[in-house]
Amino acid sequence: MTIEEALTSAASRNWIERGGTPATPGTGRLRPLGLREVTLRDGFWRQRQQTNRSRSFAHIEYWLEKAGWLGNFSAPPEERRGREFADTEVYKFLEAMAWEYGRTRDPEVARRYRAIVARVVAAQQPDGYLNTNFGRPGQQPRYSDLEWGHELYSFGHLIQAGVAAARTFGDDELVAAVVRAADHVCDVFGPGGIASVCGHAEIEPALAELYRVTGNRRYLEQARLFIQRRGHRTLDDIEFGRAYFQDDVPLREAESLRGHAVRAVYLAAGAVDVAVETGDTELLNAVARQWRHAVARRTYITGGIGSRHQDEAFGEDFFLPPDRAYSETCAGVGSIMLAWRLLLAQGDPRYADLIERVLFNVIATSPADDGTRFFYANTLHQRVLGTEPSADTQVPRATSTLRASWFEVSCCPTNLARTFAGLAAYVATSDDDGVQIHQYTASTIDTRLPDGRAIALEIDTDYPVSGRIVIRIARSPETPWTLSLRVPDWAAGATLDGLAITRGLVQTRRRFTAGETLVLDLPVRPRFVSGDERIDSVRGQTALVRGPVVYCLESVDVPGDVPLDGLRVDPNTEPVDRDGHVLAAFRATDPAAHDWPYQPLSAPAEGGPLMKIPLRPYHRWARRGPSTMRVWMPLTSER
Repeated sequence: MTIEEALTSAASRNWIERGGTPATPGTGRLRPLGLREVTLRDGFWRQRQQTNRSRSFAHIEYWLEKAGWLGNFSAPPEERRGREFADTEVYKFLEAMAWEYGRTRDPEVARRYRAIVARVVAAQQPDGYLNTNFGRPGQQPRYSDLEWGHELYSFGHLIQAGVAAARTFGDDELVAAVVRAADHVCDVFGPGGIASVCGHAEIEPALAELYRVTGNRRYLEQARLFIQRRGHRTLDDIEFGRAYFQDDVPLREAESLRGHAVRAVYLAAGAVDVAVETGDTELLNAVARQWRHAVARRTYITGGIGSRHQDEAFGEDFFLPPDRAYSETCAGVGSIMLAWRLLLAQGDPRYADLIERVLFNVIATSPADDGTRFFYANTLHQRVLGTEPSADTQVPRATSTLRASWFEVSCCPTNLARTFAGLAAYVATSDDDGVQIHQYTASTIDTRLPDGRAIALEIDTDYPVSGRIVIRIARSPETPWTLSLRVPDWAAGATLDGLAITRGLVQTRRRFTAGETLVLDLPVRPRFVSGDERIDSVRGQTALVRGPVVYCLESVDVPGDVPLDGLRVDPNTEPVDRDGHVLAAFRATDPAAHDWPYQPLSAPAEGGPLMKIPLRPYHRWARRGPSTMRVWMPLTSER
């Protein structure tokens, strides 16, 4: 089958009808559903998805023009603006628009998409090369800086935009340009070509997905080659070491995710894609092992990753300082991409647990309510009041202590845009015998199993405000099938139709009838948690969580002039839900002033009288103006 035939095949038309989906492995434990098979209804995520479309899209397009990054595709080389990877923000925006069109069939989205595509493809060279920063008069030669040039990284995001277009629009102008670009990459970096890799992984999952769209195994083989070459010190050493590029140890031999966090999870996602399509169980198991290690030892309570600002990287095991948390928003997006692929491959509900944690505590945290300001990094402890940047100013990526309209490296707004547009894809999956629900939000699911049996479900819930999830069977075949529900790892005491169930995956197989309901109750109530004793930076402190949502203490809620760092939480007084926040008991301490901050050990002061102070969801912090904030709070005493 030719590429043209693949793009117009019945399978391709089927995906277009289903609205497309971000990842479509050829095999695995679970099958993804299309964006038109799962519809979000009014609730937590639907609101954010609507804001993304109604506000963030226009905001992003405005800034791509204002910053000159979209104009680079027609500007002469000497007038090019932005960082070496600025092209990718246009590509991620195109991907977001494609998923939005696949979901809604909105003609205005299609019109804006096509206008931008026309400007992009006009810059493509006859041999398929497309990059505004290299190869033209006065610029560096092509592929002269594989460590930092981001050329293959840029191709990766271009190809992912083309994959989204193929699954939503069909065989259009962008898809044709992407095929030419991918052929160019294979010509230059294939067998007998440049035997190296890009300093920033991304091309790997993109080529694997393009293989899934076109059926051209050349793209999968090139992705496999890039995975195989990584870790053999093909790139120059740098001050952060080759681990920054994941080029220090072959991927199969590494024990944990390491180095630059976004690079690490993009590479791992590509490795899962290659492993699944080639039947390489050793590679798949290696990535799963590294994921488990990183989650257990290198991940913040929010699900965020990256504890070093200097290189945006994972720290060593248990190095998770709250006040130095980088926890880049883009790393959260990449973490979801990786966990989703592992979930599809292996079916382990722990992957969906992590996705839920990242969604509620990183992805939901970054954008402002109006969708036009964003956090680049997501600290867990803000010591000083921030200064809100001007709405018409680009700011350095991590210096803003409040959400900013745009960054000099503005990868996060576009990454969020494509995530929100494709959010419905992460709610549920299917297999030969039924449907699995992974994320709980008000929604409808309408799909067919591979044998043609039609299943439709309606989910009513205000989760995570409450843990009551009502699943109504709207349509069911006459034969038995299995409904699988994820019970999160924090949900001890959950019930299904009033009967106690264990955490993990609960499966109900029977002949369902249209109109019947199942009621899943998850114990969403506030609880104090402690960190592993090996996390030095939070020893002797506690955090408050409620269901999947992490809470924080914010200075705007503290009475009088009590300093935030002078408060100690009383773990022996149970926290109480109250009108969208949680009341916890604190005592204020007044440490003595000293000329030297280290004094002889003495019993901790009891502090003042108990006071009740509200804690609010971490994703709501800094939405009421500048504030100081902390997630981890010192204790008055041991529980």
